[in-house]
Amino acid sequence: MSDTPATPVLITTTGPDKPGVSSVLFAALTRHGVEVLDVEQVVIRGRLVLGVLVGVDSDPEALQEAVEQAMATVSMHVEVRIGSAIGAEPFAPAKRGSTHVMVLLGRPVTARAFSEVASRLAAVGANIDTIRSIADYPVTGLEIYVSAADDTEEADGQLRSMLADVGSRGGLDVSIERSGLSRKAKRLVVFDVDSTLIQGEVIEMLAAYVGVEPQVREITEAAMRGELNFTESLERRVALLEGLPESVLDEVADAIELTPGARTTIRTLKRLGFRCGVVSGGFTRIIERLVKDLGLDFAAANELEIVDGRLTGRVLGEIVDRPGKATALRRFAADYGIPIGQCVAVGDGANDIDMLSAAGMGIAFNAKPALREVADAALSYPYLDAVLFMLGVTRAEVEAADAADGLPLVRP
Repeated sequence: MSDTPATPVLITTTGPDKPGVSSVLFAALTRHGVEVLDVEQVVIRGRLVLGVLVGVDSDPEALQEAVEQAMATVSMHVEVRIGSAIGAEPFAPAKRGSTHVMVLLGRPVTARAFSEVASRLAAVGANIDTIRSIADYPVTGLEIYVSAADDTEEADGQLRSMLADVGSRGGLDVSIERSGLSRKAKRLVVFDVDSTLIQGEVIEMLAAYVGVEPQVREITEAAMRGELNFTESLERRVALLEGLPESVLDEVADAIELTPGARTTIRTLKRLGFRCGVVSGGFTRIIERLVKDLGLDFAAANELEIVDGRLTGRVLGEIVDRPGKATALRRFAADYGIPIGQCVAVGDGANDIDMLSAAGMGIAFNAKPALREVADAALSYPYLDAVLFMLGVTRAEVEAADAADGLPLVRP
């Protein structure tokens, strides 16, 4: 081998994606005995961009000519840069991995909004390393790997604050996590039920049977805004249901509508080996039906007292309130031997604050401001499968797994 340092050559080829492009390029490189230093490829709507960085011991111009001739045979455009024209040291130390992973969701993701995100990242010295599409339905999703200039907790806070601001003003849902194994290690997901896993509030549906729905809704909204203690609010609402026939619980359970994407979300998480369950301030009689229907692993909820076939207006046992939800999450995590940092919690109200704060990742789903402020990610669109995108699962992966199981593709 020559003692002369190899000359770096960066080859970028673009054109329609088709079989044989890579083999033609690497056949030409093989004939010149180059060392492959780096390769990256992306396909966007059928257009291929393939970049290869190589080191060549002699005559890089001959390599350039050979590559250009080879790629012309497959109708691909090629650009070759040699040595200093690349703009980097030929054998600089390998770059450390990205420090953070961002997910942007929008309907749509506008160029203006993305430009704002990119500008804000640049302003804090963060570099965008890689971007990939993770969803085109029901929202557009982009996963962006970022390298922060300073890999510190202070830099983390700065990034989160900046992205929360630009996301809210740009109509985007934004999450940011540290990259690495911890992001891929999540193993348990717990969902709130009312207005999260299902549409609407069960207690309001029950209240409609006795004509007290407006009163119950008023108490519910105050509690979700954090203006009322949840235990007190639940007791006041349940008291209004006194005398309601037990059979109404089954009627309401039959009438429940899942949030769009709920089945897809649970089905996909179960395929990935997640433990999935619910922790709810609602009622076990309703929750039991959901557990069976969706194949959930665990559940915690409140027990309504029933005497002689009618509700007494009281709750039995310890109430699953705001701190109780976090306690239940920790209990289920311990039961399955899963560290709390590998747990995800999804909810919409102030009574979910402790649960989302305890989890390794807390996701606010169409949530009240009090919860959005403490969540790691906030979803503003009414599709629960957006949770999957926040976890790095792509729409293509979901649809491929469904197809393999013989499930139809469902899109409007």
